[in-house]
Amino acid sequence: MSTPDLLCTEAEDDLRAAVRSLLTDHCPPAAVLSRVESGRAYDGALWRALGADMGAAGLLVPDKLGGQGGTAREAAVVLEELGRAVAPVPYLTSAVLAAGALLGCDTGQDAVARLLGALAEGRTVGALAVPLSTAPGAPGAPGAPAATVRADGDGALSGQVSGVAGAAGADVLLVPAAGADGYGLYAVETAETSVSVEPLTSLDLTRPLAAVTLTGAPARRLAGDDRAGAAIGRALLTGAGLLASEQLGVAEWCLTETVRHTKERHQFGRPVGSFQALKHRMATLWLELVQARATARYAADALATDSPDTPVAVAVAQAHCAQVAVHAAEECVQLHGGIGMTWEHPAHLYLKRAKSDEIALGTPGRHRQTLAGLVDLAAPTG
Repeated sequence: MSTPDLLCTEAEDDLRAAVRSLLTDHCPPAAVLSRVESGRAYDGALWRALGADMGAAGLLVPDKLGGQGGTAREAAVVLEELGRAVAPVPYLTSAVLAAGALLGCDTGQDAVARLLGALAEGRTVGALAVPLSTAPGAPGAPGAPAATVRADGDGALSGQVSGVAGAAGADVLLVPAAGADGYGLYAVETAETSVSVEPLTSLDLTRPLAAVTLTGAPARRLAGDDRAGAAIGRALLTGAGLLASEQLGVAEWCLTETVRHTKERHQFGRPVGSFQALKHRMATLWLELVQARATARYAADALATDSPDTPVAVAVAQAHCAQVAVHAAEECVQLHGGIGMTWEHPAHLYLKRAKSDEIALGTPGRHRQTLAGLVDLAAPTG
């Protein structure tokens, strides 16, 4: 097996520059702070510019299905930049999780192909109706979460799913449900009166959660028992692997901003960043970040090449990157002193995103447990 190249290609560097330029112009910290108080689920204008105009919404979708024909490596670049900006857009929930679930269905089916094309063009926003905390299946476990929604004989859905990211503001929900025909994946329009999306109090206001309640909602069956579980399981694995790149972006911004601040802030006639204790703390963060970059990019490359090492790569990336992002955000708040504790400074947005991401798609502990099973490492006894 050849050694993967974890360095960015010229095309990936160009994509990074384009996304960063867009976010610099349309998503400065002041704008994010203002938007989170508006009550809107996400920034619609920014999503149109990124998802539709730039084509990022269709990166994971083959060109023959209306997408850009990219890979997880390109999607990882986008998510890294979105993490640096804590951008309030439904990229992870729509372009990764929802599109990924559809790609696991029969794309020759007209309903699947049409919906996938609409998501890829950015004109439709989708969400996979599972709790954001849902982790990819552990070795020997089912690849998809148990259904809390039931499908009746006519295909109408009833039940509730709580903690769904991206549901608020979504046009279509992809709902796992069980019924007489077994486990399946269904598409439900949120405009239906039998669909209720109730916002929840979320730690991360840039990625709000909601409770979805269906009361006899009409639905289209996209995949049956033979494909639905595998499709959702693969989508969760892809989402967890690419979430590591978002966590990397969060950590990068926190370290960069902390270094900048400690160079400019003076005490006793010296920059506080020149104090040895603070230099050691930032050096430790830099080492953690370098390691996080390697694990995140390896996970993205494994997903892009469909490597047999993908489950291991994803588990390693999530077990490490989640904690690095939280540590970097905590240090960012602390080393900014009093201003880091204020609402006006964006540091709290990064801490909340890092803590939310730490729980999303499986905690670090859950991924370490999965990793132990994958590499046949026995749990400690006694």
